[in-house]
Amino acid sequence: MSARTEQILRELHTSLGRRRRPEDVAELIRELLDLTPGAVDERTATALAKAAENSLKNLWHGYTSMLQDFARPVGLQRQLATAAKLFASVEALPAEAGDDPSAVEAEIRRAGAEIRKEFGYGDFQEDRLDRAGRAGEGIGELSKRQYNKRFRLLARLETKLIRLVTEIRKREITLIGKNGLASRLPYELFAADPDTAAFIAYLTARANLRSEFTISGQQLAYDEVASALFHRLDPASAQWFAVAHVHPVLPVLERLTDHQKGQLLGHWYGILLEVAEQLESLWERLDVDRETMIVRRGDDSTGWNQAARAWRTARNGWFALLEGMGAQEVLARVCPGKVMMLVAADVAYWHRRSGRGLHPDTDIWAELPLPWLVLRGEADCPQWLVEQVCRRHGVEPSFSGWTRARRVSQAAPFRATPELVHGVTVADPLLAGLLRSAGVFSGRPLRPAGAEIG
Repeated sequence: MSARTEQILRELHTSLGRRRRPEDVAELIRELLDLTPGAVDERTATALAKAAENSLKNLWHGYTSMLQDFARPVGLQRQLATAAKLFASVEALPAEAGDDPSAVEAEIRRAGAEIRKEFGYGDFQEDRLDRAGRAGEGIGELSKRQYNKRFRLLARLETKLIRLVTEIRKREITLIGKNGLASRLPYELFAADPDTAAFIAYLTARANLRSEFTISGQQLAYDEVASALFHRLDPASAQWFAVAHVHPVLPVLERLTDHQKGQLLGHWYGILLEVAEQLESLWERLDVDRETMIVRRGDDSTGWNQAARAWRTARNGWFALLEGMGAQEVLARVCPGKVMMLVAADVAYWHRRSGRGLHPDTDIWAELPLPWLVLRGEADCPQWLVEQVCRRHGVEPSFSGWTRARRVSQAAPFRATPELVHGVTVADPLLAGLLRSAGVFSGRPLRPAGAEIG
């Protein structure tokens, strides 16, 4: 493998957890395939050329107004640097340590031992040592002021650590909802076959596209470029286990060993349990009519919709693996339903004005037991019940994904990535940046930059 080939593979692997435009990923894939042995078939070459035509490398302005990464939690680098100055046992750490909860916790515990503070006990009134307590613990030489300074820092670190863990968990749920298990793929598995890497990277980039403000449905991830890359996979050399992380369809699952299927089934079920816990916690704080799912002021619609999207993805992956293993009898007994996303009132009104009304799945969701209760065994939701409720509302249960994994019917036409400002398409990226800075389409009063428009 040449140095440039490995560089591209590394860049493509990094893109799995980011938001690179599909056009830019396609440009990298063109170069990757040119560097690997064997000719690129005409179908793939044509599809990639069509996509790469609009890559930032090929556009005259070479600019996009949208961030090319998912929001990342703010790490604790600054606080750890302060701790290194105050505690002899805490050494200066590399910057990445501040993003690692386990590394942060280890330093908090190490520093706490210096002042005899137990991890998790940070109440300033109840948990501090007085003068006699400090003397009894052998740290009497530490003044009250110096002790309090150190105690406060560790208490703040513990609070911020909890927040860091929460934000990391939210980001992971966002990634799962968008691209399945792509961001969990180890580099060695991803890069073992360049054609496999190309397909996974492009499909993931398509899956990571932002949602648009529309009632016509979002873009499908599996487009004509993804289809061309998929059909050029060599049955003998492709890494089908890696492909199944992002594209768990029967033609892929049939190529896996029973052990590999079992691994993926366990991954998806574990994610279902984790997301169900998150959904239940959010649901208890929502003020929402379950029969309409229209968001109200104060509701955490972003958190709920991210979790609902992750539930949909994990549920579909779990259903696909059960079918691939011939274990559909599990769903006959336990068939947790879909989770509907919250919808803004203006979008709901737009639906009504267009004559569409609420999505038919909303009525089914409202009638079935809450999915987290089903997973815990506190409510029964067998397959026959789901089928009965679906048909009562005029929905075919298997075709609509209520009782089996959704099928990829056909590849969608390639469509260039739009520049979006709060979901609204703007033709020019420079104008989009200005509109965003002014707060246009945000639902809030325009910021001063709005005066520059017009």
